[in-house]
Amino acid sequence: MTAPLMSSALKSVESAPNLVLEMAEIGRAARAAARILAQAPAIQKNRALDAMAAAIRANRAQILAANAQDLAEAQRNGMTGAFLDRLKLDAAKIDGIAAGIEVVRDLADPVGAVTESWTRPNGLKIERVRVPLGVIGIIYESRPNVTADAGVLCLKSGNAAILRGGSDSTHSSRAVHAALCQGLREAGLPETSIQLVPTRDRAAVGLMLTGLDGNIDVIVPRGGKSLVARVQDEARVPVFAHLEGVNHVYVDKGASLAMAKDIVLNAKMRRTGVCGAAETLLVDRAVASTHLKPLIEMLIDAGCEIRGDTAVQAIDTRVKPVSEEDWGTEYLDAIITAGVVDGVDDAITHIERYGSHHTDAIITDDGATAEKFLAEVDSAIVLHNASTQFADGGEFGFGAEIGIATGRLHARGPVGVEQLTTFKYRIRGTGQTRP
Repeated sequence: MTAPLMSSALKSVESAPNLVLEMAEIGRAARAAARILAQAPAIQKNRALDAMAAAIRANRAQILAANAQDLAEAQRNGMTGAFLDRLKLDAAKIDGIAAGIEVVRDLADPVGAVTESWTRPNGLKIERVRVPLGVIGIIYESRPNVTADAGVLCLKSGNAAILRGGSDSTHSSRAVHAALCQGLREAGLPETSIQLVPTRDRAAVGLMLTGLDGNIDVIVPRGGKSLVARVQDEARVPVFAHLEGVNHVYVDKGASLAMAKDIVLNAKMRRTGVCGAAETLLVDRAVASTHLKPLIEMLIDAGCEIRGDTAVQAIDTRVKPVSEEDWGTEYLDAIITAGVVDGVDDAITHIERYGSHHTDAIITDDGATAEKFLAEVDSAIVLHNASTQFADGGEFGFGAEIGIATGRLHARGPVGVEQLTTFKYRIRGTGQTRP
């Protein structure tokens, strides 16, 4: 990687005498950048995104070399195959990052969009208009592509970003961030619009959670259960919660076996390390005699470990007994829990008890049963006859996502550019006063 490209990305606070002062300066710089971005025209932001995509492609070799460093370190540390899959970049994934930036570029600019307008009897004209949130802090683990996704989504929506990636992806994230900085420079926008916290010191996370003297408006955690729990416990600013994906696929009595096999295999095994991967298979007792054995054998043949209830264990001796803890576990690996339920109501009850309100699917040709499931399962994403692996901002047409919000306030589901805005009211009068 060229020296100019790396210069801004490799500034380190690890050698600074006072991390508190350094992080405070990052917060102040982000706030100043946010004021500029809030007024930046769409054409300027899009010019930056164009340059970012070009820089990602031009520096493919350097990004891959940086990623190889992270992978080698992760392997030395004994990380799992699923973890390495999340961490690894290749030429196709880098091209995908660049293409994703271009998709975000082509999205409508949400800033300034009038969502509603009306005129009161006294003649006041009222508009509700989208505005940026301000400064967004994103804390994430292992996935270096999140550096690009989060940075460009914040830019498009007029927000400044403070990114704190996982220590396992340090080199990769720095290389990707350097390309983003190049794009900002070429478009005449402040490089501090997207800052990467350049230290592995976990104390930096704690400082971000305090809000950096009021300069962070919202925190978005993207990672495992322990990270999200820490953010929710310690944050002094609002949080977009991205909880673990304990996702279910329910095979109803009205399901086609062929469709069920296709969807279940894809939902579990396409990529086991993503948050949209299925972690529990539920089969209606009414079709257990015809559907359960083929589904279980298919998964085992594909290399998936099954942890099942007594009905599932009776199908195949290779099935391991399921524990109470297993039902609520996000494996992010080739492991799935499986059980038999007494129809859609029992499935919904099970999902409510053990799920994480992330993504759940029903497979059935019965429209009424499907509508019941879609209405009553309280998850951010519910699907009918489709794989849970569609839980992805790109698949929703958002270009990318910062995460899947599983809470109920402000944003829910994939968090894209529109979800990174709030609104204000603009009121125009002709001299009205209130009696």
